[in-house]
Amino acid sequence: MRNNPIVPPDLATAVSAAERRFLDAKEVGARLGCSWRTVVRLADRGAMPPGVKLGALRRWDADQLEAWISGGCRPVRQAGRA
Repeated sequence: MRNNPIVPPDLATAVSAAERRFLDAKEVGARLGCSWRTVVRLADRGAMPPGVKLGALRRWDADQLEAWISGGCRPVRQAGRA
């Protein structure tokens, strides 16, 4: 659908964003081998990607998470407060 000339570019972008897979803290914890609470703590202190807030929910983009894991799980934020 991305290369379809009939679909306007802005709609193609919306479709590609809709194709993203978002994971909750339990699913991220299962991939990392830790609890969901540890995932939230790691994200809060900047040791992993913060995820996206959707109302009261926090979700992580599966592709971004896989890139972070394959990059060696380096902290995304420097230690200390900004």
